[in-house]
Amino acid sequence: MCCGLTYLATGRLPAARKVLRRSLEVVQPYLADGVPIVGLEPSCTAALRSDALELLPDDPRVAPLRDSVHTLAELLTVRAPDWTPRWIVGRRRAVVQTHCHQHAVLGAAADAAVLAKAGVDVVAWPSGCCGLAGSFGYQRGHESLSVALAERALLPAIRAAGADAVLLADGFSCRLQASQLSTAQPMHLAELLAHQLGVSADPYT
Repeated sequence: MCCGLTYLATGRLPAARKVLRRSLEVVQPYLADGVPIVGLEPSCTAALRSDALELLPDDPRVAPLRDSVHTLAELLTVRAPDWTPRWIVGRRRAVVQTHCHQHAVLGAAADAAVLAKAGVDVVAWPSGCCGLAGSFGYQRGHESLSVALAERALLPAIRAAGADAVLLADGFSCRLQASQLSTAQPMHLAELLAHQLGVSADPYT
């Protein structure tokens, strides 16, 4: 299964539509039963909620994605508003990097609400691209610009936060860029919540 963004980002629209249709065949029974779909990667989540509607405007299976696809934070707030976990780990300091696709399509209000419940002190929430931008930072001749973009907001926030703060970044590219250009401890929200609940070992302690 694939959201199709890999092909969409490189202009391969027929391939994007093909893989999206294949994925819709898999998730259709769950959509029909009202089962929510959780996207752990913001770019994939945004593609299913937004780009899919433009790629396949006449496919009746696409419209339900808008209300059925959620980020993990949205699932824990919108679909489970009474969720009140019992945290066993103390407060944690974090720099939060919101993926560019999440900025553009999904928003981060649900993330802020979950972090407040989780006992996480957000010491910085920089507004800016990590610089990797999907495959952009990998391409020949882009390295200096990629690093410069990271230095606009993300890297200064990481340095200012100190060594005891984790970097919370749901986007894989954001975590990769930060791990390459800093001493940050990048974690996905799912990893951070698992640690706060005491159900997963923290690799950074």
